[in-house]
This record gives sequence, C-alpha cells and structure tokens, in this order.
Amino acid sequence: PTSTVEHHQGVVTTPPLPSGGTKERYFDRIDVNDPEYIRSRNMSPDLRQDFNVLEQKKRVTQILQSPAFKEELESLIQEQQRKGNNPTGLLALRQIADTLVASSVAGFSASPLSLGMVTPINDMYGAEYATMVKGEKVTRCKLASLYRLVDLFGWAHFGNAYVTCRVSKEQDHILILPRGLSFAEASASNLVKLNIIGEVIEQGSTNLRTDPTGFSPHAAIYSIRPDIRCVIHVHTPVTAAVSSMKCGILPISQEAMILGDVAYYNYQGSLDDQEECRELQKALGPTAKVLVLRNHGMVALGETIEEAFHFVYNVQYACEIQVNAVSCAGSVDNLVMLDPEKYKSLVYDVAMDSSFAMCSQYKWKAGELEFESLMRMLDNLGYRTGHTYRQPIVREKPRHKSDVEIPATVTAFMFAEDMDGAPTRLPLKFLQQRQQREKTRWLNSPNSYTKVNVDGGEDRYNSRTTTWMKAEETGTPIRIEDPNQFVPLNTDPIEVLQKRNKIREQNRLDVTTSGPRSQHLAGIPVDVPRQPYVPTEEEQMAPLPPNPFSELLEKDTEERPKNVERRQLGLSGTPAHTHTHTHTHTHTQT
Repeated sequence: PTSTVEHHQGVVTTPPLPSGGTKERYFDRIDVNDPEYIRSRNMSPDLRQDFNVLEQKKRVTQILQSPAFKEELESLIQEQQRKGNNPTGLLALRQIADTLVASSVAGFSASPLSLGMVTPINDMYGAEYATMVKGEKVTRCKLASLYRLVDLFGWAHFGNAYVTCRVSKEQDHILILPRGLSFAEASASNLVKLNIIGEVIEQGSTNLRTDPTGFSPHAAIYSIRPDIRCVIHVHTPVTAAVSSMKCGILPISQEAMILGDVAYYNYQGSLDDQEECRELQKALGPTAKVLVLRNHGMVALGETIEEAFHFVYNVQYACEIQVNAVSCAGSVDNLVMLDPEKYKSLVYDVAMDSSFAMCSQYKWKAGELEFESLMRMLDNLGYRTGHTYRQPIVREKPRHKSDVEIPATVTAFMFAEDMDGAPTRLPLKFLQQRQQREKTRWLNSPNSYTKVNVDGGEDRYNSRTTTWMKAEETGTPIRIEDPNQFVPLNTDPIEVLQKRNKIREQNRLDVTTSGPRSQHLAGIPVDVPRQPYVPTEEEQMAPLPPNPFSELLEKDTEERPKNVERRQLGLSGTPAHTHTHTHTHTHTQT
C-alpha cells in the first residue's frame, strides 16, 4: 500500500465543484441600463460580428508580434529537441511555429496531413530578416523553391549542379546553397550570401561552407552580364551528352529554337586564373541566355528567376529530344534540320513575348506564368513556398444583374397564429388557407421586371415614358415558412411580437419617416424649415394695441340716425324732384 501511495503522489486531481450556491446567470452580470450595453444591443448583428472579429484579430496580431511569445515558442521547441523522446510533441510545436511565420498561400490552404512531411521553404522568422535589403526574403524563398523544383524534376546531381541568384545589383551579393545540403533541404534561411569574389557576407542558418570551384563560373558570368540575375547550371545525363557532341544543340525541335543564341565554351572543370574567366566571358557574349560547357552540361541564364527556369527547362527538353533522335536515326545526317535564320527568331520572339495574356491585367514575362503554377503545386503539396502570387486563379462568381436581388416583404402580411378567432369550420378554414397561399405567392414573387423607356409617338411630341416590362430572367424568391424567419437568434418572442405590433401601428398611423434630412447633400445649402409662431404667456396677457378701425366705428354710430332721417326726408320730397326732372326733360326735347 505504501508504494502505491508513493506512486500516485504526483497525480493532481481537480477538487469537485461546490454544489452550494445559485448558478450565476447572464443577466446577473449585465446591467441593462449601461449605455455601452444599450449601444451594443442596438447595433446590427453584422456590425457586431465584424467588431468582434476585428477585436479577435487585433488580439492575435499583438500576440504574434510580441517577442516574448516568440522566445517562449523557441524555448519550447529547444526543450523538446533536448528531450528527444517525444517526436510527436516536437512535430506539433514545429508545425505551429512554421504556420505562424509562413505567409499565406494564394487562395489555397495546405493539407494538414502534409504539414509534417516536408521541410518548409519559407522558414524565416521576424528577427532574422529584419536586417535584410528590400525584397531579399521574397528572393530567398523563390531561389529555395527553385532548388526544390530542380530536385523534383530529377536534375540535381548531389552538389554538382549549382543554382545562384543575384540579390543586390548595387553590391553584387549572390545567394547560393552551401555544399553538403541536398536540394531537397534548401530553404530561405540556409542560403549563404556571398559577394562577387566569393567572400561570405551572411552565413545563413548552417555552419556549412560553399564550394569556390562551383561558384567561379557564376561569378564570371555575373561580373560581365549586369542584366543577369539568376544562373542555373545542370549536369544531367542528356545535357552532358549533348555538350559532348561536336554538333552541339541541333535545330531539330521547337525547344531548341526557343533557346535563341547558344554560346559554347571548353570548360575544364574550374576557372583557376583570370585568363580562363575572360575566355568564358568572351564566349558568352552580351545576349546569349544558354551556355554549353563542353563535356560539362549546360548553364541557363535569366533576367529573373522565372526566365532562368524557363531556359533550363527548354534546354533539358531539347537535349532529351536530340539524344533520342540521334540514337534512333543512327546518325546526325539522317535528321531533318530546321533553318535557324528562318525559324529561330520567330519561335524565340513568340516564346519571349509577354503580350499573349492580353485579357489579363498583368504582362507576364517568359516563364512567370508557368513558375507561378509550379509554386501553387508546391504549396498544395505542403512545401509552404512563401511565394507572393501576382494573380489568384479563383474567379469570383458574377453577381446577378438585378439591382434588387431579394424581393421586398410587406408588413401587412399575417400568419395563422397571429389571427384572433381563426375559423374553425372546414369551409372557412379552406378559404383562409387559400388566402394565405395567395399572400405567400405574392410575397415570394421574384423581381423579374426591367425598366424600359417607350416613345410616346407623334401626338405626345416624342416624349418618353418609363414602363416596367416582365423580364425573361427570374429573380430570387424567398419561401417564408416560419413567422420568425428574419428575427435574430436568441430573441425574446414577446419582444418580437411587441416590435411587430409597433411597426404595424406606425404603418397604420402613417408616422414612419424616411429618416433625418441630410443638410450636406452634394454641398447644396438647405433652408431650415420655419417653425410655427407660438406666442409666449406674457404676450398673451399683455393689453392689445388700439384698433385703428374703432374711431370709424364710433363715427358711423353717430351719423347713422342722421342718415336715417335724411333718407326719410328725401323720400317725402321725391315727387317734387321727379316732376322737375321730367319737366326739364320735356323742355330739352322741345
């Protein structure tokens, strides 16, 4: 029993949860009167989700950028490496570290199964490339990817093939893989940076050294050709076979024509003195992109890494065709030769032309499109190249032509459970169901109408009227199966009913407005609407000013009896007046 107790001493058990006390609920933690809570509650669900995602991203970014986190991760990995007994734990930590620092793939996520199978190409951490020149990290990733491609195509001959890249034209710094690493191990961090005379500028992540003999022809090429940025030397069986033929690369295939001008040099395995370097530079010339080293394979040059790969791929292909053709024909004399003057310039110009992708917004140079497809292949295999893709291949789906994709709903629509005193008798029930279907059919009718301008004709003075014609395309109908279809989740049903009744009340009383008027619409000054005049209490109680018509009223009341008397007198004297008038009238007639 004692040994059992000692054995179980290290086991830590979690104490049971206390059963007493009430469980804290959500509303115990939330103050409903808090303005921050009210603001977040009134926010639309989409906005709330966006804010939450932004907050999470901000937190993740802060964690990833903190040096303490990186140191902690590195210490964990080193501790696991020291222990060495648990490879799965080390693998998991290594995968986390690689995933954190690897840049995202262009629209593709690496398969989780392949994460532990391949050493990542992009293995550079923040502290390592902080001192590098602009674009060096991308160049390192691309050159390491090129080493992996040479290995996958089977062109690597242990360390006898060399691939280099000029990373800085101003200082003539060149990247190369150290001797002792296979091409399958090439990564962005273990490339060595040399200057043009072979001195190490930056060692990289390994203690291995470079081979000056293999680097010497590259240095000679870079020093005479400032336009060249990448040099690939392959020593495959077919390229070595063609380099040993007196005839050289024969113009018997399209791939041979694509190579353009081909230079030849009798290479003895090393460039010991300056005289041999000058001979190689003289043989190379100012324009050739392919150099045949006699009995020693081929060298492909490029203004970019992609162009160098383009040439080395076609050199390998042309040599395979030539070796097979010569072995089958038995002699070079039995082969049909193409006229280089007639075909070479045409085929070479077409291959180097970047205007073939006229529909694209990018001008693709030689080899770039194919190289990008190979980078996608490596990323899909889990190599994590860190390649920056110029153009994603996934095309966005075209949007619908209709301006209004989702048809409008109507608030007067009522569902069965909302109706008070729903009919229970069978005929009325059928009638109600039919009405319900009619409403739903109208609600779900797709917006398939197009705006058409129609001429009014001669009698309308060529006026144009706008009508809506039924379109051939169908819209986006929504089938409403649930009364709470558009209600956010976790909402109180009573609150939904209250909100619905409130909206219906607003529609019934016509109190809904289109919102506040914009005072800054297109910079037009808008007159403030005049408020109706409301007199103050003092103004209402103050004595009224004298009425100008009151004097006239008094005069009128005084003169009214006089006027009445005058009229009465005038009526009594009327016959005399009339008599006189008639008399004068007869006199004038006479």
